[in-house]
Amino acid sequence: MGIDPRSNEIYCVAGLFNTPDEIMIAADKVSSEYSDFDVHTPYPVHGLDDAMKLKPTKLGYFSFTFGLIGTISALLMIGWMSGIDYQSIVGGKPFFTIPPAIPITFELTVLLSGLTTVGVMLFLLNKLPWTNNPLMDTEYMKRVSSDKFGVIIRASDPKFNKEEAINFLKSAGSYDVSIIDKFERREDNTRAPIFEKKFLGILVMTAIVVALGTYVTLNWVLFQPPFDFMWSQEKVTPQQPSTFFSDGFSERIPPEGTVMRGVLPYEYKGLPDSVVKYLSNPLPFSKEVLEKGQNRFNTFCSPCHGYYGEGDSRLRGQFPNPPTLQSEKVRNWSDGNIYHVITNGQNVMPSYASQVSREDRWAIIHYIRVLQRSKNATDQDVGATDSTSTTVQTQDTTKQIQADTTKK
Repeated sequence: MGIDPRSNEIYCVAGLFNTPDEIMIAADKVSSEYSDFDVHTPYPVHGLDDAMKLKPTKLGYFSFTFGLIGTISALLMIGWMSGIDYQSIVGGKPFFTIPPAIPITFELTVLLSGLTTVGVMLFLLNKLPWTNNPLMDTEYMKRVSSDKFGVIIRASDPKFNKEEAINFLKSAGSYDVSIIDKFERREDNTRAPIFEKKFLGILVMTAIVVALGTYVTLNWVLFQPPFDFMWSQEKVTPQQPSTFFSDGFSERIPPEGTVMRGVLPYEYKGLPDSVVKYLSNPLPFSKEVLEKGQNRFNTFCSPCHGYYGEGDSRLRGQFPNPPTLQSEKVRNWSDGNIYHVITNGQNVMPSYASQVSREDRWAIIHYIRVLQRSKNATDQDVGATDSTSTTVQTQDTTKQIQADTTKK
C-alpha cells in the first residue's frame, strides 16, 4: 500500500518535546487555549489526562448498558425456560429461583459487556479500520512513537491560525515545530484493504473450499476403503438386536461355573454364618490397618451402627436400628463370622461386597475389635501394676500435702 499524495490544505501544526515534564506543561497550556488538539507519547504518562482537561470517556456507558442487557436477558431466558416452557421440580424448589441462575447471569453479563467494550473502542472510538490518518508516515509520528513527546493543534480548531499556532508551540517549549498537510483523499472516504473486492473474494472462496472439503471428508471419504475397516467390521451396535443368537440378545450370560479373571469367589455366599469355620483375618494388627479400618467403618458402617458400634443409628428412625456390635454375641463371634455378615448381608443389612474391598472388610473387623476392647476393658487391659503404682503415688502425694499443711 502506497502513501497517498498530500494536498496543500493544512491538517495540523505539530510540536515535539523532549521530556514528560515538558509535555505535561505544554498540554496544560494548549488545553487552555485550544479545544481541537491531541497529545502523543511513546508510553502512558500519569496525569496527562488532567493536564489535557479531558472529560471522562463514554466507553463506560456502553459497558454498563450492554452489561445490564446481558443481566436482564439471562434472567428472562432462564425464567422462561425453567418457569414456563420446561417446568421441572428439582429438590422441591420453585421452578425459578435466583441462586441457580446467578452463574449464567454473571457469564452473560460479562460476555456482552466485554465484547461491546472492545468493539466500541476499536471501531467507534478509534475508527478502525481507517488507516490513512494524515499523521501517518510523518517524521512527527515516527519520533513520538519512539522517544519523543508531541502536541498537535488541528486546523479545524475555531481559534486556529497557522502563525499563531507555530509561535504558541514554540513558546510552550517545543524544540521542533512542523506543518502537516492533509491527504488528497479524505480520511473517511478511504477504504481499508480488508474491504477490497479481491480480498473479500479470497475469504469467501477459502470458506467455501474448507466447508466443502470438510463435508466430503467426514461424510464420504471416511466411509470408503480402507478407512471403513472399523465401520464395516462385524459387531453389535447399541439397541440393535442380535441376528446370531436365537433369542435376539447380544449380551450373553456367563456359562455356569466360570470365574472372572483375578477374582476368587466367596465360598460361603448365600449360606448362614454358622457354616463359616475356617476364615481368619489375613491382615496384621498395625496402626495403618486400624486407620484404614476406622476410615471405612466411619464411612460405611457408622450411619447405622454409630461411631462406637453401639447401634445408635444416625438415620433418625428411617430404618430399624441394627443390633449393637458391643453385644456379647458379636464379641464372641470369630472374625470370619463378621466378615461373612459384611460380605453376605444379614436381615435388612445388604451385602457390602460391591462397595468395600476384601482387604478393607478385614481392616474394618480389626477396628471393630478395638471398639469392643475399649468399651469392655478389664483391669488386665489397663495394667494392674500401673494401677497399683498410681495409687501408691497418689497416697504419697496426699501425705506430703498434709505434712506441708501441718508445718504452716
